[in-house]
Amino acid sequence: MADKVKLECTVCKSRNYDTTKNKRTHQERLELKKYCPFCKKHTIHKETK
Repeated sequence: MADKVKLECTVCKSRNYDTTKNKRTHQERLELKKYCPFCKKHTIHKETK
């Protein structure tokens, strides 16, 4: 039931990470604080389609 999703940096808009999420338990979009190698700092990464 887990689906693959991509995470996009909110600052530079680069898609840095791939992860999985269970859409049955989490319907809303995923937001995680991750390291962006392009910004060279920790930023909020949001789920994209």
